[in-house]
Amino acid sequence: MQHDVTKIRIFGRFIYPVSFAEESALFTYILRRLALMVFVLWGVTLAAFLISHTLPADPAAAILGNNAREEQIIEFRAKNGLDQPLPVQYGRYMLQLVQGDLGKSLRTQNPITEDLKQFFPATLELTLIAILFSLLFGLPLGIISALNRGRWPDLLARIFALLGGATPVYWLAILALSIFHEKLGWLPGPGRLDSYSLPPPVKTGLMTIDTLLVGDKQTFVDALRHLILPGIVLGAYSAALLTRMTRSALLEVLGQDYIRTAKAKGLSSRRVLNKHAMRNAALPILTVLGALFGNLLTGAVLTETIFSWPGIGGYATTSAITLDFPAVMGVTLIVGMAYSVVNLLVDLAYALFDPRISYS
Repeated sequence: MQHDVTKIRIFGRFIYPVSFAEESALFTYILRRLALMVFVLWGVTLAAFLISHTLPADPAAAILGNNAREEQIIEFRAKNGLDQPLPVQYGRYMLQLVQGDLGKSLRTQNPITEDLKQFFPATLELTLIAILFSLLFGLPLGIISALNRGRWPDLLARIFALLGGATPVYWLAILALSIFHEKLGWLPGPGRLDSYSLPPPVKTGLMTIDTLLVGDKQTFVDALRHLILPGIVLGAYSAALLTRMTRSALLEVLGQDYIRTAKAKGLSSRRVLNKHAMRNAALPILTVLGALFGNLLTGAVLTETIFSWPGIGGYATTSAITLDFPAVMGVTLIVGMAYSVVNLLVDLAYALFDPRISYS
């Protein structure tokens, strides 16, 4: 009996056979995960709403200030629906949410969607640079450490992993600015652009992408240079963690019987590493990368503050301090969605490295 199969081209080579039944199972799995994501996000909104609205504080008084009159506070509450019972407030919020409306910020009086469009791309761009730094530095360092176990490269890698995981972010940020900006002048200071650079028209919100889209190479270089210091500072802990995880996963794989068999067959060390060891050590590394992306996305508050980076971290902090409940809910929702999407992509990527994984 002949089965229909299809080929998938990945990274320049074909992976096959993949039956249409397996494709259907994969499609069903994605739909099931997307449906589950809806319930996860609903749980996120419910938890964030209950936590924020049970605080013993008045958002009207926090936003209007101590000099606000009682009539102003009452009017503000009525205007923003804060005088209604909590179930009514949550029901109204969910009704707006299913229509794609995140509500209006109590502090800025702007639609939260517009605020997130302004602040989220800056954090996303910084997070991507931090992840890129972690991959380019932490992954090779972990491989070198595992291949030279017990020798001086391994010792240096473990020292870096220890220091990178133990160094406070704020101290590393201040130190980096003092050395590379103030004393040496190699890299620019805080902000996304120099004061004399004009920002490009907003298309994606990612400064480097927008400058390339309009062909402004000079501003692109300026934006890229401003990303280096905060990206390294934000990604230092992730690079250290990735170094430790890569070393641990690779050492476990290198001790397996099939690795010794491959070496006994005369395969080169590079072929054994690339074809056998790294593919089997990739799953825990992928898992850590997915978690790191979410952590970097939400943990950039100190880095953004020190580097005057107009990202979602500062927006969320200010919203929490002023008890801007709708803004806090919007930030929580977008971060929860990012976590869910990244986890889904990581789960789907497992099959690229381990063909035994089935989504049926």
